[in-house]
Amino acid sequence: MNTLPAGYRTAVVPPERLEEFRTVDQLAFAVSPDPEVERLLPFPVPLDRLMAVEAADGRYAAVHGSYDLVMPVPGGQVACAGLTWVSVRPDERRRGLLRTMITTHLERSLERGEPVSALFAAEAPIYGRFGYGSAADQVRLTVPRGAALRPVAGSERLTVRLERVDPGRHTELVEDLYVRAGAGRPGWTPRATPVLRAYTVGDPPSRRAGFEPLLLATVLDGQDVRALALFARKASWGEDGADAVVRVREASALDAASTHRLWSFLLDLDLTATVETPPLAVDDPLLHLLVDLRPTRRRLTDNVWVRLLDVPTALGARRYAGPADVVLEVTDTLLPANAGRWRLVVDAAGDAEVTRTDADAHVRLDVRELGALYLGGRSATALGTAGFVLGEGRDLARLTTTFASPLAPVCPWMF
Repeated sequence: MNTLPAGYRTAVVPPERLEEFRTVDQLAFAVSPDPEVERLLPFPVPLDRLMAVEAADGRYAAVHGSYDLVMPVPGGQVACAGLTWVSVRPDERRRGLLRTMITTHLERSLERGEPVSALFAAEAPIYGRFGYGSAADQVRLTVPRGAALRPVAGSERLTVRLERVDPGRHTELVEDLYVRAGAGRPGWTPRATPVLRAYTVGDPPSRRAGFEPLLLATVLDGQDVRALALFARKASWGEDGADAVVRVREASALDAASTHRLWSFLLDLDLTATVETPPLAVDDPLLHLLVDLRPTRRRLTDNVWVRLLDVPTALGARRYAGPADVVLEVTDTLLPANAGRWRLVVDAAGDAEVTRTDADAHVRLDVRELGALYLGGRSATALGTAGFVLGEGRDLARLTTTFASPLAPVCPWMF
């Protein structure tokens, strides 16, 4: 669907125009070039996945890119195009450039065999109209120092080691534990490339905002690393004494005891007053460990947004909570091949077969709502109550149960 003004065209970004690509992003997001960051951390998006809209005079008017990701879904995983760096120059807005870029992204992703796309929305109202559904939430906590945790057996025998982050030694350790800690949680997407993993532990001084160099805390059972956290403190002194902030960038743990030991350490550092968590799933163990949640400050926001590009392939890539036989009538204005009625048959093992059908629909919904349901963190019944999924109450309840995940979806890092 080409909505471009006369003389404009989409184009692959060659390596020699990368700086122009970045300039469009800087203008759109009101950020300044940072040579130090560019020196320490390579450009993260694969160059063969960069696209631009060229104006009639040849300059870039808008840009976008994508990551080649593998996203965990309930009971499996799916190839996922992680849409990123979507930027339109301020003097080129309201001209149809974004719609053309999104359409180009969807088409190219399908050509690469990626049945799902996902993104983090800089502004929440933008992407729903292109079929992306809000599929997960995240919560960030600000916890007072010394907040009590409920006891967990085995925590007391674990030890903690603290050291400065060394990218050469710690990058793969952090990623390996991150992947293992998120096993079974939808959305918990691995960092697909060495560059993305480098960003996880990257610590350019210009981005510290007064915080100390990045630290690594590891929880050990003998020599076995069971949990870790990347964090830094910002020293501060108030009228009543030390008032430092602990900001945790990432926290991963393999079991309840190591989770308890890790947070026991982070919540009781000397000279600190508050601890800021990274993005957590809405059912994260810390929310259950805290004896009293009331003194914490909690901010709930949307996390990853999901768009199904190939409905039968995407639905067939995940498993379901129990047997089902339901007909879905899907609307999709951007990808007409997805539109129509699909029969979803789930066997006793949770595996699904998805086929075209002329049978009457049990549930009617847009591809946006199907994306919201896909990771198992939304309720078809709730969306029905809001008027966005149509069907009888018993059919919506059955769909809610079928799509549900035992763990709430989340992606802890933003792409």
